[in-house]
Amino acid sequence: MQTSAVSDHASRRTVGGWMGVLSAFCASLVGIGMARFAYTPLLPAIIGAHWFQPSAAIYLGAANLAGYLAGALTGRPIAARLTSTAALRAMMVVATVSFFACAYPLGFPWFFVWRFCAGLAGGALMVLAAPTVLPHLPPSRRGLAGGIIFMGVGAGIAASGTLVPILLNEGLRQSWLGLGAVALLLTLISWRGWPAEKAVSPVAHQKRPGTATLFALYAEYALNAAGLVPHMLFLVDFIARGLGEGVQVGAEYWVLFGLGAIAGPIVSGYLADRLGVARVLRISYLIEAAAVVLPVLGGGTSSLMLSSVVVGAFTPGIVPLVLGRVHELLAHHPSAQKLAWSRATVSFAIAQAGAAYGLSYILARTGDYHQLFIVGASALTLAFVIDLAFARRAEG
Repeated sequence: MQTSAVSDHASRRTVGGWMGVLSAFCASLVGIGMARFAYTPLLPAIIGAHWFQPSAAIYLGAANLAGYLAGALTGRPIAARLTSTAALRAMMVVATVSFFACAYPLGFPWFFVWRFCAGLAGGALMVLAAPTVLPHLPPSRRGLAGGIIFMGVGAGIAASGTLVPILLNEGLRQSWLGLGAVALLLTLISWRGWPAEKAVSPVAHQKRPGTATLFALYAEYALNAAGLVPHMLFLVDFIARGLGEGVQVGAEYWVLFGLGAIAGPIVSGYLADRLGVARVLRISYLIEAAAVVLPVLGGGTSSLMLSSVVVGAFTPGIVPLVLGRVHELLAHHPSAQKLAWSRATVSFAIAQAGAAYGLSYILARTGDYHQLFIVGASALTLAFVIDLAFARRAEG
């Protein structure tokens, strides 16, 4: 009888954990997949409808990444004052409201604030969602669960690329309202699935081992963030306006980007299990660099398709690799892993926001999209060089 009761309790705990995975999947879909990436296929339409001038519209896209940095920095303190569950629900609501608010172009400051808030919600959700849910699952299932959670980013990208062209047939305002309705539905689905959590204890005074390799990983992750920005912010606009193909064609490539992002976390996690996290991470930097520079090299439709799919795959696919590397480097210090992951996320957000503003400035001044992809590929190549250098240092 006692054995049966224990087994039943473990079964209920596992089921509850998978409900949490569904909630975290919805969180990454809304907070990152939609709140950040839906703006990319909307950008040409916003400019075409004269809501904002091209330079202003581009800077509004970068505002979301600045908000992401703020969310990465404040997510854990917010959860410490409330609870993880309350913070996660609040951020889902903020992301949802931002869609409805952006349906009304009440001036640059209004739009900037709400794009910033959408980014803030996404950053907080990235820091909090997976760590809140994964401890409620057996260790043997956490890899798969993490892949499903981060797959929400790709699902949001694919959904925005599919929905936006359809919604734009009804109008730009209707597009924002439609995305808001989807986000509201997903928020309601996730609402009761979060596992019960006590207030998160502050970790500011916790010590973690100092290691040059860990700080190198932060730098690599930051450079990886910068390398992804040209595709994340400018891919659709490059195809629609830069190549003169129009919004519809640009959105089709964005769907390919999203399909790659759906598969990316699962594939990268599988390869890491087979080949080792460090090796797969290092190879990933080179593959990303090659894929980012492809639009500059020409090659036509097939080249753009390959670039869209591969960069899309690594946009969320790099996350479980870096998270796995953090756990590997701090294998004997589990209390330091969450803090290290938070710092890695912050380094990613800082570089992403800085690259977004920097590349927006370059595009506004020169109108040359090719420079953006060259800068991105250079950042990823540097990440590979740093990783290789520290690997040889460790071997020596």
